[in-house]
Amino acid sequence: MGCDTNCGLLTGAIIGAVLAVLGGVLIPVGDNLIGKAVKKEAVIVNGTTAFQNWLVPGSTVYREFWIFHVLNPSEVIDEGAQPKFEQRGPYTYRVRYLPKENVTENENGTISYMLPNIANFEPDMSIGTENDNVTVLNLAVVYNGTSDGPYSVYTGTEDISKTAIIESYKNKRTLSYWPDHCDMVNGTDGASFPPFVKKNQVLRFFSSDICRSIYGVFHSKQVVKGITLYRFIVPREAFASPAEVRDNYCFCTDPVISENCTLAGVLDISACKAKRPVYISLPHFLHASESVLHNVEGLSPDEKEHETYLDIEPVTGFTLRFAKRLQVNLLVQPSTRIDPLKKVKKPYVFPLLWLNESAVIGDEKAEMFRAKISSRLQLLSTLQMVLIIGGSVAFLAFLGSYFIFRSKKLK
Repeated sequence: MGCDTNCGLLTGAIIGAVLAVLGGVLIPVGDNLIGKAVKKEAVIVNGTTAFQNWLVPGSTVYREFWIFHVLNPSEVIDEGAQPKFEQRGPYTYRVRYLPKENVTENENGTISYMLPNIANFEPDMSIGTENDNVTVLNLAVVYNGTSDGPYSVYTGTEDISKTAIIESYKNKRTLSYWPDHCDMVNGTDGASFPPFVKKNQVLRFFSSDICRSIYGVFHSKQVVKGITLYRFIVPREAFASPAEVRDNYCFCTDPVISENCTLAGVLDISACKAKRPVYISLPHFLHASESVLHNVEGLSPDEKEHETYLDIEPVTGFTLRFAKRLQVNLLVQPSTRIDPLKKVKKPYVFPLLWLNESAVIGDEKAEMFRAKISSRLQLLSTLQMVLIIGGSVAFLAFLGSYFIFRSKKLK
């Protein structure tokens, strides 16, 4: 009887130890299996999960516009007064709902495509109609019906770490707008990133809307429809003046307007807008220098409402929720030849509108994502923890019982 009890307790301890070790072994083995599965499905090749998500947006994308209506136009024109604004909107459009066009697989491990730029007005999601009257500076700022590209991106078949990274834009690696490194096309188009995203990464992406590459840094964890995501935000430093962030020096194109390159938060993109004096900023001049805000009335920057973010599933690199927010402005300068500008006292940045382009993964795609990826990852993680914790507890319990039983037997 004693031998049977001793043997049973020792056997239980051994089984517990084996289970704990098995759980520990499952971590690298499981990670390896996940890695192989992701590498198979994350490359942009016809037939993979990534290709389908890449070709057609997995969620409805809306672009909302808020227009800055001028409340005192007569005073601005006749007296050169400071403009007072009232935000009107949103005027909402459904965009990016068409598949990528002219998709061509290339021999160098890249795939080329055009992005259709069609927008349909959504009256039920808007505060008015497209015929509403507002008072703004006259400039056409949205060209519906055009296509953007061509883009050429790496498929990831030859190097998984390059998946979705732009190889060229309009058949070039540079933009011809900026000097030095600012002119480079860096990163992806923001719809996805190479798999296995880490919190300490800097995620770079290119936006043709602002005529430059930009970047995001980790902010927080988010859970969307049962899927854990990493939120990356475009930080204040991306729009800082060269006086604060030296690497931004090549975005300073006019030392006079930029106050000797000390002005933050506004970007002169006239070089890629047919020389029209267009300036881009975050909505309501978020993160801009105080002097920019002091030249206008009625704007109230709010970080939560006006920042740009990308919520990314870290294993696959897919962007499952995002909000891209920016503001379109004009540079207003004194002019002796243009009547409305004769009374302008000094150059300043005049806001026209701001937009929020946003989307969240649809229910159907979210269910597919949970079934194929999230639930399997969660199951594997749970199994690992159960084996490690359960095995360790069993080992200690049986081993402790063995020594207690043995000590009692010796008395």
